[in-house]
Amino acid sequence: MLPCTCGLWRSAFHTLKTFRASPSARGLCIPTRAVCDAETIFALSSGHGRCGVAVVRVSGPASSMVLRNMAGLTQALPPRTALLRRITDPQSKELLDRGLVLWFKGPHSFTGEDSAEFHIHGGPAVITAVLQALGSLEGVRPAEAGEFTRRAFHAGKLGLTEVEGLGDLIHAETEAQRRQALRQMDGELGRLYQDWSYRLKRCLAHVEAFIDFSEDELIEDGVLNQVDSSVCQLETEIERHLKDERRGERLRTGVQVVIAGATNAGKSSLLNTLCQRPAAIVSPIAGTTRDIVETSLDIGGFPVLLSDTAGLRDSSDSVEREGVRRARQRVEQADLTLVVVDSTQLPPDPQLVPAFLQEHLSTVLPSLSPEAGMKAASDRVLLVLNKSDLLRESPGLPPACFLSCYTSTGLEDFLTVLQSRVKTLCGDPLSGAPSLTQARHRAHLQQSVQALNQYHQYRDQDLALAAEGVRLALTHLGRITGRVGAEEILDIIFRDFCIGK
Repeated sequence: MLPCTCGLWRSAFHTLKTFRASPSARGLCIPTRAVCDAETIFALSSGHGRCGVAVVRVSGPASSMVLRNMAGLTQALPPRTALLRRITDPQSKELLDRGLVLWFKGPHSFTGEDSAEFHIHGGPAVITAVLQALGSLEGVRPAEAGEFTRRAFHAGKLGLTEVEGLGDLIHAETEAQRRQALRQMDGELGRLYQDWSYRLKRCLAHVEAFIDFSEDELIEDGVLNQVDSSVCQLETEIERHLKDERRGERLRTGVQVVIAGATNAGKSSLLNTLCQRPAAIVSPIAGTTRDIVETSLDIGGFPVLLSDTAGLRDSSDSVEREGVRRARQRVEQADLTLVVVDSTQLPPDPQLVPAFLQEHLSTVLPSLSPEAGMKAASDRVLLVLNKSDLLRESPGLPPACFLSCYTSTGLEDFLTVLQSRVKTLCGDPLSGAPSLTQARHRAHLQQSVQALNQYHQYRDQDLALAAEGVRLALTHLGRITGRVGAEEILDIIFRDFCIGK
């Protein structure tokens, strides 16, 4: 049941006043569609280095003046029309290049402001000359990192989750990362959080209306029961969203895969085989690898940070002991551990092999209890029996990959299994609900759940405190989407963008 119209409007006004006065809302910014930046900025928006075409972007109120001065335009250029022009220095009138110029009339531009683009030849000398000429114009300055996107955010062109998706798209190195970033930039994640925010606003308005007008009998029966139901449903949805095993974050930053095992098992050989270059020194001398050797790989379109570690053994050498300590620490942090075993060290009796491998796994992963067994370890561990050309598979062996780094026998099957494991850890970025991709999203969602628990805690004791719980939950959701966000959060996000974006 909803509050009556009169009470709802008065309650909304009361809620707005209370929200503005609440400690959780003080010092926060709410972006509007009005672009408050009066300066005109410019930057190279394409990649650095030699290229066929470079794009220089200009945005701000003086963009039309820049076009007139540098492209010799005597009349306004039709929006979104490319025109081949001589680009000259506005001071000396020297010819700098011949290229395409484009005009975007605000608010129909990326930043929401009047904008211009110069598509010039991508040689370093040409780019430098054009940027220096732009810098000589009055009221025009070089852009800071991420400033174009920041202006788009303040103009309401992009939500904060979409901005983060754009940043991830720029930095995407694999196909799966590209897909996840595009989905977020398309606004799916933002729409999910906006829907939760809208529902929380309704809950807050109804609670405030009940506090203000229930004694005047302006509130129909069952309002608080509706709020109870909505808050419980929201809690369930947010908690389900949080129980994603960090797949989206893992896909964004890369799956931590660690190669571990005893000395001379073939760990460094496996690293070199996977990255197809001599990244680690291979030697018959035990204990060659002392420090962590890392390399980034694309496994079936998924990002992997592969680490080779020191062989696990007791040693009197202080340097090797430090290497072993680092190896164990990296295994504890790993999403997936490739436990490499020298097949020639297996017991000759096949019946003793499972117990031998179980003991070996317990050495590599001390946190794995003997009762859990190899089945429980299968989610975190992939057993690799190296030098498999000297081994015959026998009954009783645990699930394992049989591989010879020397002959590459079994490599294709191993890569298929590894790709499957990595895909499971990251999930399919195109299926199901949009994934959590940022640690800050997770932190604010967890705080939102805690705030909603406050509503339940005080619901029958003090409705004002219960309403504050809903308000806090709404604030934390707003910090994710940027509808309510601290300026420091924006600084952190936008400083990760390159100049010109």
